[in-house]
Amino acid sequence: MEDFTLTELKIVTAPDERLETKCEEVTEFNQELHDFLDDLFDLMMEHDGIGIAAPQAGVLKQAAIVYLDDESGIIEMINPKIDVLSGEETEVEGCLSFPGIFGEVKRPDKIRLTAQDRNGKEFTLEANGYLSRAIQHEADHLEGLLFTSKVIKYVKEEDLEGYEEE
Repeated sequence: MEDFTLTELKIVTAPDERLETKCEEVTEFNQELHDFLDDLFDLMMEHDGIGIAAPQAGVLKQAAIVYLDDESGIIEMINPKIDVLSGEETEVEGCLSFPGIFGEVKRPDKIRLTAQDRNGKEFTLEANGYLSRAIQHEADHLEGLLFTSKVIKYVKEEDLEGYEEE
């Protein structure tokens, strides 16, 4: 039986060991999972995030959400697998579990995501640019990989505006 029931979801911050733990696959697609995903989305929005993974809420299951805008919509990824298609780019990333920490990270530009939705139905999605980056960042969380392990150069919060203009 899956355990998605927590009284109140909170953002887990470093150096919590759950952030570096490989998550277990989700095997039951039920109301408990649906409620958890709804609560996880609310937690992400409450903290102005664009993505969040279950371990960031203390749940060690392969579930994550990305939401950039209405155009890309809400992407719920259960048991995701990523294939690199092409390209490479370096951009600044941050993370809800590392408040105030930002750094340049090099990632593939174009990917293919294969995952399951909240009902267990498999789907495939190709993404590039910022959406690709967000998906990879959240999928890394499910493997216990943190963006800080991939940072090429840290960026001060006050210098972020200059990066956004480039």
